[in-house]
Amino acid sequence: MDAAAAPATPAPLVLVRKLTMAFGEKVVQRDLSFEVRPGEILVLMGGSGCGKSTLLRHLIGLQTPAAGEIHYGDVDLATASEDQLDDIRRRFGVMFQAGALWSSMTVGENVMLPLREYTDLNETQIETLARFKLALVGLDGAFDASPAALSGGMKKRAAIARAMALDAPLLYLDEPSAGLDPLTSARLDELILSLRDHLGTTIVMVTHELDSIFAVADRALFLDAKEKTMTALDAPRALLAHGPEPVRQFLRRGNRP
Repeated sequence: MDAAAAPATPAPLVLVRKLTMAFGEKVVQRDLSFEVRPGEILVLMGGSGCGKSTLLRHLIGLQTPAAGEIHYGDVDLATASEDQLDDIRRRFGVMFQAGALWSSMTVGENVMLPLREYTDLNETQIETLARFKLALVGLDGAFDASPAALSGGMKKRAAIARAMALDAPLLYLDEPSAGLDPLTSARLDELILSLRDHLGTTIVMVTHELDSIFAVADRALFLDAKEKTMTALDAPRALLAHGPEPVRQFLRRGNRP
């Protein structure tokens, strides 16, 4: 073996090919092709109505592509069997924009739910794991709390803990900073970076928050609402310096230097 040979590039966790998203005759985005790499934070960004959350729903299988493919390994999400879909869904966790915690359950019960549904662990093991996940996101004392008793930032953290319950290597986060004050948003960014750096979690995040984009993204994919396709994919600062002008305008909001 050649000692100077470059190491093999890890296979992508998700591979998107020529994806078109539409509602009936109305095309939202077309010809999207990109990959999600292991261990990265990939941000989906763009102006309001460009299709960021719609793309996320396609990636997790809640909407069917009008055309194109979304591959998890060798399996195309749109043509997968039910058994294949069950396997794929265990590979990722999802934090929806509003948190989507069940109000009739305690925070701990919310985190335990996927463990009860998808594992053969006993109740003691399930509770131990749920408490551990809450501790990882800084909610050690919230196990018995009602979701209604949590602040906005705490609800987001609890939802991330639930998304992490099955130790999925991939997390999808939909607008995790939406509605949060700048300090709470910054702390959530720190948590997201910690998940990548210390647990090796791959994260795909929808956001329009510039501070979060520059703080956490390894790469950012820009969806252009006017062109109805992706027009850039790179590190945010590279896009700010050398990206297409509409992307640079988007990233300059707030007079960012």
